[in-house]
Amino acid sequence: MHLGLAPMKSTLLEKIRIELRTQLERLAKAAMDAHAAATDPGSKAEGKYDTRSLEASYLAAGQARQVDELAASLRIFESLTTLPEFAMDDAIEAGALVEVELRGETSHLLLVPAAGGLIIEEQGLEITLLSPASALYRNLLGMVAGEGLEEPALVVIEVR
Repeated sequence: MHLGLAPMKSTLLEKIRIELRTQLERLAKAAMDAHAAATDPGSKAEGKYDTRSLEASYLAAGQARQVDELAASLRIFESLTTLPEFAMDDAIEAGALVEVELRGETSHLLLVPAAGGLIIEEQGLEITLLSPASALYRNLLGMVAGEGLEEPALVVIEVR
């Protein structure tokens, strides 16, 4: 099923940006709430085994790191103006939208520079973003339609 790619990829980029902004806003609020809880005088330890303040500070620090990662991903996608188009017989590279048969089911994967694991719906398809941190991303690079992997059991159906 070959779809109009340029408009689809443009729409995908915008949907990714919107989703990252939404997640960033939500996580930034949660991080601020966790920071407030960690620094609240009411969370002061009531005894030597009371670790509420310490746990709240760990949570705040972890959420702050996630906020930084999401903000970096959003900056990357805000600077990306287009994704390349591929012909059916092109090798898979960054920016490719790949249709695969993965463990007997059809899946759609988009190879992007960040935000791996995010799922975006477009034209009735669930498209999973793969980033270079993913082994599957690295394994797909250079493959062409008809090639496959043993682990995970995967066959490339189409490259767009």
